[in-house]
Amino acid sequence: MSVTAAEQSVLDRIDEDLLVRVTVELLQARGQNPPGDEAATVAALGGFARGLGLDVATTVVEPGRENLTATLAGGNGPGLLLLGHTDVVPVGDGWTTDPFGGEVKDGRIYGRGASDMKGGLAAALVALAALRGARLSGPVELAAVVDEEETGKGIRAYVAEAGRSFVGCITAEPTDLQTIIAARGDSYLRVAVHGRACHAGNPADGANAIYGAAAVVAEIERLHGELAADPHPLLGPATWSVGQINGGTGGSIVPAECVVVADRRLLPGESPAVVLDDLRARVVGLGLDGRDLTVDLDMPMEMPAFETAADAELVRVTEAARIDAGGPDLPLGGWTAACDGGYVARDLGVPVVVLGPGSVTSQAHRADESVSIAELVTAARAYTLTALRLLS
Repeated sequence: MSVTAAEQSVLDRIDEDLLVRVTVELLQARGQNPPGDEAATVAALGGFARGLGLDVATTVVEPGRENLTATLAGGNGPGLLLLGHTDVVPVGDGWTTDPFGGEVKDGRIYGRGASDMKGGLAAALVALAALRGARLSGPVELAAVVDEEETGKGIRAYVAEAGRSFVGCITAEPTDLQTIIAARGDSYLRVAVHGRACHAGNPADGANAIYGAAAVVAEIERLHGELAADPHPLLGPATWSVGQINGGTGGSIVPAECVVVADRRLLPGESPAVVLDDLRARVVGLGLDGRDLTVDLDMPMEMPAFETAADAELVRVTEAARIDAGGPDLPLGGWTAACDGGYVARDLGVPVVVLGPGSVTSQAHRADESVSIAELVTAARAYTLTALRLLS
């Protein structure tokens, strides 16, 4: 599909200078998650959106943390949702540029969140600006939610209150401008092993919680190996990874407590509740109760996976728009990372793709994070064309 003259007239309204300015100011808005300081970013994004004449609304998720929507009105039909998040991970060490400077150098913009995902937010906002005046059958909404990098409080609040229907959702996360039609979900599982403390000179008087936790860790490693036998064609297998172990109070004390925190990546169709029940059954099978140990399991965070059919209208239209916008020659893909789009697919029943500027593998969560200005422009063009064609 080629760009029509009418479409080109809308694309010509994409303002690269505005796109750079929005990205820079979003990067200069300080805040990291944890602890969840999104307020400055929300204020900056809302200021630009209001200045562009968009309908802006905010919803308090918890004190000091607000979801923001910026909507371009259209007809009475279903709309298009552009989805992003306003939080960024902590800065960390190793930067050679100011992580909150928004420095522009050699065609790139530097700062924490440049790829993940303030650049995507800026591209979506500029697409809405370009679409002003276009005849659309439904609205285009940009939803910018809090807490994506931690427990998903923002997207859970958004889907619980969503009152508008959508033909599709584009999540503007960094995909190297590849159209992603499937993404893993994620969950955190916390395993607390309780034993009995005593003097290490006579350990038989106690019940060593660390020994019990070690058995749990070994079982999780076995589970990870078993999952490798059943890979998803785009996402590979589901995975387990133990990320934290905390226990004990001193070398001469048999530990009464030990906590293991594990990451379990989910495949489309997997139930987090079933994953939790399966681990609980495996832990019961370890026979820790016979060693005077008890175990508590819970899942403090779960983010669903999703998969959208390759022949779905959203996929066909978005992929053609991406190519016509100047995107790279890449096939439809899968994403091993997780994103808020999984909630939209599961809880709202809306088809989802992920498409955005920047790279989750080479830029996100790293020192000297940056995004290409050329990719920002291409992303804005792709979002604009998708909206024009889906809502024609």
